[in-house]
Amino acid sequence: MVEVLPRDVPVQLEAAGTVVSLSSVDVRPQVASTVREVRVRDGQMVRAGEVLFVLDDRMDRANLDKARAQLQRDRATLADLQRQLDRARELRAQAFVAQSAVDAAQTQVESQQAAVRSSEAAVQASEVSVSYATIRAPQGGRVGAIAARVGSLVQPGGAALVTISQIDPIGISFALPEAQLPGLQGAPSGLKLNTVPARGAEPLEGRLDFIDSAIDTTTGTIKVRGSWANPKQRLWPGQYVTVRLQMRTLAGALVIPQAAVIQRGPERQVYRVAEDGTVQLVTIRLVQPLRDQVVVEGLKAGDRIVVEGKQNLRPGGAVKVVPAAGGKAASGAASGASA
Repeated sequence: MVEVLPRDVPVQLEAAGTVVSLSSVDVRPQVASTVREVRVRDGQMVRAGEVLFVLDDRMDRANLDKARAQLQRDRATLADLQRQLDRARELRAQAFVAQSAVDAAQTQVESQQAAVRSSEAAVQASEVSVSYATIRAPQGGRVGAIAARVGSLVQPGGAALVTISQIDPIGISFALPEAQLPGLQGAPSGLKLNTVPARGAEPLEGRLDFIDSAIDTTTGTIKVRGSWANPKQRLWPGQYVTVRLQMRTLAGALVIPQAAVIQRGPERQVYRVAEDGTVQLVTIRLVQPLRDQVVVEGLKAGDRIVVEGKQNLRPGGAVKVVPAAGGKAASGAASGASA
């Protein structure tokens, strides 16, 4: 027999999850060329902007020099045409030439100005092509296996040169029953999560940062993800872990052992011991399971209920309390026996 006492009960859920990188990027070339330098190693940690590969850019640099020379020539031509336009305007002011001569000179200047702008754009395009020869890390993270070596021919649309995966912070993706969705939606922002560690390890604390926008109709679950600081790289992409999250706290909840509950069809009942030592069947409602215990409604604080031997009891039967091994009250028994 146990006495029902109120206490604050944290409502926790556990789910099997998979460690995932919050951001993973495939690095590919944007121009066809050969690899001249490889500046990273397999498995190396890199920072955003760090140089990974250098491609052969001799042709692109030659095209850049050509574009710059063309721009210089166009600017020189524009300067000459501008001087001719200024002279035509002076002669027109003195009535030595017709207005049509000034208009023709003006047209040539405007045409050459367009040619200069086109050459400037060509120089910018060539500069962009040259910049493609230096491949930098788009984000920080851990480099995977390198698929290109010095001398390799690479081209856009081909295989990735390398994949960079973010390790710190890192995520854990898991699924919860759709019945838990209201609790997730009502949870405070950044709900705390913890990993369930293996023996001898410490739990790692993270925070909920993503709830999927739709429930999976085939499984009746919703996908959830949390993020964890991972400076020591104790979590690794693809690793299986168990996640525990505390949804809420039931204040003053009445908790009884699961073993005390009697199932009769849709009803759940327990044997309550009255002051005169007799037992009564009381219908209860299960609120929240807690492993080998359960939060219930329908009882009062201080009620005494039978845990063991209830199969031998009948409503109105008398029981007595006998100390069990370890100083705890014994279980319920038939009328006249111990409870």
